[in-house]
Amino acid sequence: MTHQGFPWLDLMIFAPAAGALVIAFIPGRSRNLIRSVALASAVATFALSMVVLAGFHTGEAGFQEGSVMRWVPQWNVHYATGIDGISLWMVIATTFMMPVSIMTAWNMQDRLKGYVALLLLTQTGILGVFCSLDMFLFYLFWETTLVPLYFLIGMWGGRRRLYATVKFFLYTLAGSLIMLGAIFYLYFAHQPPTFSYTALLGTPLGMGAQLLLFLGFFASFAIKTPLIPLHTWLPDAHEAAPRWGSVDVALTLFKLGPYGFIRFAIPFFPDAARTMAPVIVGMALAGIIYAAAVAIVQRDLKRLVAYSTVAHLGFIGLGIFVGTVTALNGSVLQWANQAISTGALFVLIAFLQQRLDTRMIPDMSGLAARMPLLSGLFLVFALSSLGLPGLNNFIGEFLILVGSFASGYRWWAVIGTFGTVLAAVYLLWAYQRAFHGPVGGVAEREVRDLRPREVAMLAPALAAMVLIGFYPQAFITRIQPSAAKVVKQMHSSVLPSSRSTAGLP
Repeated sequence: MTHQGFPWLDLMIFAPAAGALVIAFIPGRSRNLIRSVALASAVATFALSMVVLAGFHTGEAGFQEGSVMRWVPQWNVHYATGIDGISLWMVIATTFMMPVSIMTAWNMQDRLKGYVALLLLTQTGILGVFCSLDMFLFYLFWETTLVPLYFLIGMWGGRRRLYATVKFFLYTLAGSLIMLGAIFYLYFAHQPPTFSYTALLGTPLGMGAQLLLFLGFFASFAIKTPLIPLHTWLPDAHEAAPRWGSVDVALTLFKLGPYGFIRFAIPFFPDAARTMAPVIVGMALAGIIYAAAVAIVQRDLKRLVAYSTVAHLGFIGLGIFVGTVTALNGSVLQWANQAISTGALFVLIAFLQQRLDTRMIPDMSGLAARMPLLSGLFLVFALSSLGLPGLNNFIGEFLILVGSFASGYRWWAVIGTFGTVLAAVYLLWAYQRAFHGPVGGVAEREVRDLRPREVAMLAPALAAMVLIGFYPQAFITRIQPSAAKVVKQMHSSVLPSSRSTAGLP
């Protein structure tokens, strides 16, 4: 096994799984110990990610801090890991919000042991996806994120959880199996056959093969993003997820699809990516406008935030495929922003539901008079989500739109800009109806405002939101070299140099 220095990255990947293993041996009645071990595991994983960040060399476009070990020599499968400026912030965002996710379920009584163990296993799967440099290893981690979420929603979910679970499982499994076929085609297309990510880059493929393989990867990544019209599972999954579990769905699924496009689909099949870019940009714009319009009429606060996420992910898809470094910088930064802002909103909705036993906006009125702390924090994170200047989401959306205007998609970017106006409409209107006006509905009962522990949970997210808003350069300088490399790959070609039909299916 070879690695660059001490394998902090590998320890970080498997630290949550180690915590889940320890929890498996703790009696289910020892809830305080289970909570403590789960939180300690999440905090330790975040601390390890900070060590990885400290060792990251700014200005380098290649992969760093990884390990390589022969795993299945007869298939040329390796355990190979590493990060670059793109995966770095996905890792940090995941480890940063996981302690919040654990603490959101702090008062949970129903099968706490199984819930937190599955949650930690999901985190290992996510981190493995972001750090894998072997396609076989990547696929194993990719599927690892699917199974725990299936049980988390199906066993601890709310109304219509069985319907939402089956729909989520079928959508994501179908996309994953199609991608698996494309991975094996790519494996045999290289001589000698290999699953190595770096070896597969630049494999000569005819245009027909590129398009088919790109669509194979697209099937899985577009569902996980999700792009319109493959988005319908997401609002149902959020609605059925446990009241404390939408943070986990947001942490897991929203980042995997866009990451797959940047890490695999574009570098492996650049000619097909350029050909399909207008279609995908159109799907992203449709998502921005359609999801925002649907969010306006939502009565369930949780579904409203779920649809707002579909709209925001449309911006990320736009930034990925317009083909400029500025827009791609914005998309990568926006992933981290979504984990912070959307995750915090779901936490606050969970707190509301715990106190009011409802998420329905018509049942709420004048909550600000009863819960000023919760109402104030909800407003701040909502303003971040709609892109208020000075907060984190504004930077990501601004870079995406500026980069789009600088490309051949400038008029498409005008449509995207209109989506930011709709975001202000649905978020502020929902806030006005639920938190202001005369005290009525469920607000008439005696309800408790946020506890100090709950405020402390959200304080780091609030600090990160302001830090990114006022000092984005610290993040962008680490993203840009890798983003520039991906854009260069997108504008390159892997078509066979000869006039033969090599690489055609």
